[in-house]
Formats: sequence, C-alpha cells, structure tokens
Amino acid sequence: MILPIVAYGAEILRSKGKEITPDYPNLNKLIEDMWETMYASNGVGLAAPQINKDIRLFVMDSKQVFENQDDDEKGKYPDEPGIKQVFINAQVTALNGQEWAYNEGCLSIPRIREDVMRNETVTISYVDEHFTSYEKTFNGITARIILHEYDHIEGKLFIDYLKPLKRKLLRGKLDDISKGKVRADYKMIFPK
Repeated sequence: MILPIVAYGAEILRSKGKEITPDYPNLNKLIEDMWETMYASNGVGLAAPQINKDIRLFVMDSKQVFENQDDDEKGKYPDEPGIKQVFINAQVTALNGQEWAYNEGCLSIPRIREDVMRNETVTISYVDEHFTSYEKTFNGITARIILHEYDHIEGKLFIDYLKPLKRKLLRGKLDDISKGKVRADYKMIFPK
C-alpha cells in the first residue's frame, strides 16, 4: 500500500525515532509498504518519520542511482552498483573520509534540491528486517543516502546542513510546503 509522505513542518520530522523490537506490530507489512511508497514516489530512501512513524527504521536503494546514471557517470563512485537494504535501530559509529558536495532532495521537502556536504564513508550498526545484527562501512552514494535517511530518524533534515543565508533564502518555499501550497507527484500529509 502506498502511504502518504509527511511534509516539511510536521513535528514528527523533528523528533528522534524510538528503537523497536521484532514484535513491532505488522513490521513486515510496514516495510513492504515503505518500499512501495519509496518507489512510487521516485525516492531512493524513505525513513519511518516520513510516513508518520516515530521509529528507527529506514529503507534505501542506491542501486537505482547507478541503474539510471548517464554513461559518463559510470565508474565515478566507489560503491557502484549500490545496495538495497532495510536499516532498523541504526546507530552511526564512525564518519570518515573527506566531506564532498552532492545535490540532495527529500520527499518531505518537494521541489527543493541543494548541495550538501557529507563524509565519504559511514560505519553504522543496525539490524535488518530479520533482526540480524550488522556493523558495516559504506561509502560513496550509498553512504550519502544512508546518512540522509539516518538524519530522519535523528530528527534532522538535509536543509539543516545549509548555510544560514541559503536557509533564509529558502524560507518562503519551506513555508509554502508547510502550508500545503506546494504539490508533489505523490500523496502528502501537510501540517495542521
């Protein structure tokens, strides 16, 4: 089932997600719905707060980025061909490498894209949908998507990384999103 995406301005996007256990109600269905919602919205990642759930869960698929890139982009990133993964109760344990800029967007902040600086490499501990524990290091585009989605379960948004002047210039567009004056190609829930 395709779920509506929570728009910028909603309180849940600023709250830290709670850890869950394997007996979380209808977890498999929720994950299935998150994948369906993410793909239907043309996203590469989706975190539970974006579908109005205050839990530490996100899904991401960096394979799509590589499948859809131009020929001149092939081989540019070290994580090619990417991964498709569920992350539950994730905790970043290390950030390494140089910071690099990449143009990011967010399903909860439609029609706004900005260059964001993030580390090249992230080490993260998490459990998958079977509650198998991992601690892995990711780099490139995959690391960037993981960090973007991880921020959602920490109550952060990609616009938090922008310089104050840039955020000030975006204030009108952000206010329009929170007031429901911006439309996306997918169903959204706007703050009251």
